[in-house]
Amino acid sequence: MHHPLSLYNTLSRRKEAFEPVRSPFVGVYLCGPTVYSEAHLGNARGPVVFDVLTRYLRHLGYTVRYVRNITDVGHLESDADEGEDKMEKAARAQRQEPMQIAQHFVNLYRQNMLALGCLPPDIEPQASGHITEQISMVEEIIANGFAYEVNGSVYFDVPRYNAEQDRYGKLSNRSIDDQLAGTRDTLAGQDEKRSPLDFALWKKASPEHIMRWPSPWGEGFPGWHLECSAMSRKYLGQLSDIHGGGLDLMFPHHECEIAQSQGSHTHTDESRFWVHHNLITVNGTKMSKSLGNFVLLGSMFKGPTATLTQAYSPMVVRFFLLQAHYRSPVDVSDEAMQAARKGYRKLMNGLRLLEKLNLPEGTERQQDTEKADAELRKLVADCFVGLNDDLNTARAIASLFNLLRKLNGFFANLPTLATVSEAALEEATTAYRTLVSEILGLQDEPRANAEQLLNLTLDFYQEAKATKAYDKIDQIRAALKQQGIVIKDMKTGVDWAYSED
Repeated sequence: MHHPLSLYNTLSRRKEAFEPVRSPFVGVYLCGPTVYSEAHLGNARGPVVFDVLTRYLRHLGYTVRYVRNITDVGHLESDADEGEDKMEKAARAQRQEPMQIAQHFVNLYRQNMLALGCLPPDIEPQASGHITEQISMVEEIIANGFAYEVNGSVYFDVPRYNAEQDRYGKLSNRSIDDQLAGTRDTLAGQDEKRSPLDFALWKKASPEHIMRWPSPWGEGFPGWHLECSAMSRKYLGQLSDIHGGGLDLMFPHHECEIAQSQGSHTHTDESRFWVHHNLITVNGTKMSKSLGNFVLLGSMFKGPTATLTQAYSPMVVRFFLLQAHYRSPVDVSDEAMQAARKGYRKLMNGLRLLEKLNLPEGTERQQDTEKADAELRKLVADCFVGLNDDLNTARAIASLFNLLRKLNGFFANLPTLATVSEAALEEATTAYRTLVSEILGLQDEPRANAEQLLNLTLDFYQEAKATKAYDKIDQIRAALKQQGIVIKDMKTGVDWAYSED
């Protein structure tokens, strides 16, 4: 199989033609959430981007295994292996078991992802359920000479690895000297580490630590970086096709993953492509729980929040995330969300329009439709150009609007459908549905009134027009406008559409 899809590979810092390791099978791994609290908007970007990526790969004919993990142990407050486990901290604060906290927020996370239109991953492994695999990987790394045990904890030996294997820092493009310069004072209080660059593979559990497992080095728990290396290898093999997450995971998390995979028996970079999405910002500042400027997804759906003055539906949020290229930052604001709502409703109006594109009875189709067919097919092809160019959903959506403009032109003057062939029109309408619903994953969200009631309202509106009851006409228009619906008076009758304001 060969397709023109290219992806930006963080490892090589360039776009590369996508070729699976074992075509037609494709293994995709996304670093999932640490489930100590509810997900915010920034946590949704990765799942939405990778949902579109897996949908598109399947559309191209690949057999995809999509893995998205759940972190429920080992993620400490500091990336430097310091502080309390985030899960335990949340459990102590709420006087619950860590697994109670994990299960509650896993359930909520899954509900939010489904609301956003994300298909469930094929496998969703939890770190606490793969302790055996993580211990085995640590043993392999020790046996290969790239890790050492001190007082029940095991650390990865970065200087040794860097001397004998590959360059630690190659993914994030950081030199060892620069990393050392930024960590000269970090060994204070970390006497166990031989180098400030070393990171924990296994941590000895202190007496008060709740989450603990037996190991060859005593009771403890795995380091945060270890789980993804172990679980990716278990479910996707020694070398997967695509591994990704947010830019904030590039260092140290993904850098450490590569070192762990090479330090064990695999000697690979763990993944052929490393794909990183940019971050969500608020007034130009990264959205994060530590900064307190986050917008929880559940609160965003219900509204208002401290950042946003009104609620925004899950599909509007999804469109907001897709209207920018995944490697570009996105700033959230009411203005940006309202623009996203307008764009989303345009695409939904387009889906409704497709059912009505029928040549009027008695209209003869033109014999020579070659030129018009070519123009329509080019508009369709342009929609896929953006997706093939590093999954550029922003460009794909812009092309969809161009295609929709053409289809709207046909609907405004149905006899013009005679200028194109049935085959070309069918290709255009099928492509539009496929792109909007199956690849971008945008679904119609029912309004307050069902379509049956809307049609009944239109009947009353037509009666009011026939009797010139202008007060009733204004009343019906105003009532529907409050529900986000506008009435369209046309020569062929009356129709409705979602308001784009």
